[in-house]
Amino acid sequence: MLKDILCPYSLNFPAGEHTELRAQTNKSRKVVLLSGNLTANTRREVSGISARVYKNGIYGFSSNAELSDDAAASVLNAAVENADFLDGHVHAGKPNIPTIERGSYKVENDISDIEQKAYIDYVKAVDDYIQRKYPKLTGRTIVATADSMEKLLYTSDGFNAHSIMPRSYVYVFLNAESNSGVPLELFGVVGGGDTFDKNFTDFNAVHTKIDELYENLMQKREGVYAEAGLKTCILGGSLSGMLAHEAVGHTVEADLVMSGSVAAHCLNKRVASDLVSLTDFANTAFGKKCDIPVYVDDEGTPAQDAKIIENGILTGYMNNRSSALHYGIKPQGNARAYEFSDEPLIRMRNTAIHPGTSKLEDMIASVDDGYYLVQTGNGQADTTGEFMFGVTMGYEIKNGKLGKAILDTTISGVAFKALQTVDMVSDTVTWSSSGFCGKKQLMPVSMGGPAMRIKLMIGGR
Repeated sequence: MLKDILCPYSLNFPAGEHTELRAQTNKSRKVVLLSGNLTANTRREVSGISARVYKNGIYGFSSNAELSDDAAASVLNAAVENADFLDGHVHAGKPNIPTIERGSYKVENDISDIEQKAYIDYVKAVDDYIQRKYPKLTGRTIVATADSMEKLLYTSDGFNAHSIMPRSYVYVFLNAESNSGVPLELFGVVGGGDTFDKNFTDFNAVHTKIDELYENLMQKREGVYAEAGLKTCILGGSLSGMLAHEAVGHTVEADLVMSGSVAAHCLNKRVASDLVSLTDFANTAFGKKCDIPVYVDDEGTPAQDAKIIENGILTGYMNNRSSALHYGIKPQGNARAYEFSDEPLIRMRNTAIHPGTSKLEDMIASVDDGYYLVQTGNGQADTTGEFMFGVTMGYEIKNGKLGKAILDTTISGVAFKALQTVDMVSDTVTWSSSGFCGKKQLMPVSMGGPAMRIKLMIGGR
């Protein structure tokens, strides 16, 4: 665990100015096996100290790639100097940011860091299972990853914290050809918010995922192209989670709102049907711990859930302390920095659409002619809320029953318009937490949602 060398310097923070002093270590481990061949085997660690000082509406920031007393002293002095310099040139003249009731959060236990051989042995065993059971595949790739962020934070007017956030996953990619010779690929992910040795004590979950992927891939070999146009779709939980993050979440981050996102004009207005509620959860959602639990953000703000949409009405934004001052609301812990050399930005944590009351089988039965869209491989959206997501697994729905699998396609729309067509929401939520959000700097996030009946534009051949 990080040794606390910051505490003595926190006693000498500049008077009257919000100050943050942070030591941090990021670790990542990755092994890739491509058709039985080891193609990647990496271990990476990045450590250092940073300081940030607020003065009259601007921040002075400094960082140093060392964990030492000298580094702590130098970054703190440099941040003060930078704040004074910028204040003398910018003249922002803004008031102090909101103060936070003082407190602390401390992680209870350290995390294990297993040797690299354990990752290699695991992916080789998974690869052997695939090769023995499904020899007719044209290709297979197994990826094992683990990463963690450990942070030690002192602030002048907020929570002091020592936190560790580990994640670990196994990705499985399976390749085949369609009956017409078109290359096909499906992938699945197993894992979550813990270390590799705890998430992967056996092979049951990975084997189950492989068997499911293979069955879907064989269905896709017989697949057909979707019929292009505006269609009634059952959007699976993975895709509604992508919609929550990419097409809605980014538009309601307050820095992007102030830059002119579509949400700037929608506060307290209807943006979805009354069946849709959306929250950026801090550390617990629907009675369970999130894969990306945030208890204190990197400005020293204790993390709370940020309610974004309630029964179809846009009720709030995600903020840091500065934007919370601008909007006259309470900050809820959305300021996050990825590495020690990054300044905190307004970022999502665990963003999800709430479950409803419908059963998935009833939702499918309600569709005469449409599609059930299960898996996505990528997605993009802009600050207007316009989105386009790739669909890598889905099915026709004919007369209330699932039909043939469909080949890769896309769906598109404008989030706030599409969400107003939602008229059924399932009672279960699917989460995805293995990726990174790429807003200016990487950041671990999770996203989730239920199945939703919705009208979307779908691509064809």
